[in-house]
Amino acid sequence: MNDTEIVDSSFSATINAPIDKVDIPAWCFSLPEKEYQGCSPAHIAAGFTTAPDGRRMSINVEVIGGSLMVQHYVETLGRKDHLVLESESDIFTPTGRTTLHIRWELSVRPIDERSCEFTNHVRSTATEAFRTFLDRQGIPFDVFRAQRAPMSIAHNRGETPLFAASIERAALAR
Repeated sequence: MNDTEIVDSSFSATINAPIDKVDIPAWCFSLPEKEYQGCSPAHIAAGFTTAPDGRRMSINVEVIGGSLMVQHYVETLGRKDHLVLESESDIFTPTGRTTLHIRWELSVRPIDERSCEFTNHVRSTATEAFRTFLDRQGIPFDVFRAQRAPMSIAHNRGETPLFAASIERAALAR
């Protein structure tokens, strides 16, 4: 763990569909809001647009650990079996607004001809603005990290099988 890392969390679940039917970017950038909301009670809204440079962007709104987050996930790698998104996410807390950097990586690998393993990997790191935000409040970074990590890990653990089921539905509908 480096001095800016808050959490590095990875969970996997089975998708009961052939890997050649799975297209993670197509799923992510066309995910209906109700489907996104069904993948976690913390999920509020989702949509998609483009970044100023034209790359695809997924916008997700959720509450983790009591803080509202608006995530602006820009595609940095987009293959059918592997999607990497990066976000400078806005966080709204009772003491103000700041940002975190989040890397969201979704991938699949074949298990057999009829199924594959989905992995949902989330890594969050503190931005300079976030470190300043904590310093102004006298909150040591290690204390924040120790409190935030369990909530982020629990969120990822809960949404991973539901994301896998959603990707499975999309793959089987193709």
